[in-house]
Amino acid sequence: MPRFPMTSFSLPFRRCTPAGIALLGLLGVTRAWAQTAPAENSTKLETLTVHGQPVPGENKAMGSYLQPEWTARRRFVATRVYVQPEGQAEVELGYDSARVAGGFATNLFRQEIELGLPHRLQVDLENTLQNFREGEPGPGKWHRDSTAVELRYALADWDKLPLNPTVSVAWKSNARAADALEGQLLLGAELSPRWHWGVNFLYENQVGDDRRRERAVSGAIGYTLLNEKLGIGLETRYWEESDKDSRAHPERRWAIGPSLQWRPTDETHVDLVPMWGATKDAPRLEVFIFFGFEFGPGADDGDDKKKAEPASLRGR
Repeated sequence: MPRFPMTSFSLPFRRCTPAGIALLGLLGVTRAWAQTAPAENSTKLETLTVHGQPVPGENKAMGSYLQPEWTARRRFVATRVYVQPEGQAEVELGYDSARVAGGFATNLFRQEIELGLPHRLQVDLENTLQNFREGEPGPGKWHRDSTAVELRYALADWDKLPLNPTVSVAWKSNARAADALEGQLLLGAELSPRWHWGVNFLYENQVGDDRRRERAVSGAIGYTLLNEKLGIGLETRYWEESDKDSRAHPERRWAIGPSLQWRPTDETHVDLVPMWGATKDAPRLEVFIFFGFEFGPGADDGDDKKKAEPASLRGR
């Protein structure tokens, strides 16, 4: 009977012992049982629901600078904060009526458009009409007072620098007076999800005529009563005016009063601010009424049609 040579294929089996074969079989049975174990042996966990306090939609991050929504809605009348988001615009109509020391009322009507540009820039165009003239008693006919062009720049994305500093320069073309150059420093932030504030420093100087100069500081704080609907607050403004002959004795004026903002829709807002004079030269009473309309990306996100989202979703 012929004998076949032993090949390498059969060597491993020649070395296997009965104990090894039994161990391999046990491992195979265990693996098969693990793969076919009945599902009823697993434990089913109860659904866990996490509840958070609603955060006002006006604080959610928006735009490429991740700024809160309230900074794009002109929360305060006399105090500005930051810039418009890139690609978003706002049109505003403002009425300003003041009862001055002479007993008559002065009235101004403002038309303004703001446009957010790339790189944290913003350009503004403002036209002002009024029914009085500086230095003349009593009201007169309505006429154009000034037209201003402003360029604003935020130094960093929101919350990257303390107080979110923003600077602006403006050229004001006056109707019957020398033009003026204006510079501002804007600061603002959140104290909490419902508390917002801002402070502005302004310097304006005519380039001719009497070289009238104005230096001003304005401040405001606001509290949200209803999410993206109703806010209240307090606004104040201090300013000094002088010309080349009265630099040592400028007129000092200070006014303060409550503020109210109502937002009928996501993209509209109405502001009412009465201010009472606290110094002799300040108007006895000055009332500001502003209407603003935003359009562009992010102007209407439908939040007025949604429920408040959980705090864990803020900024997503």
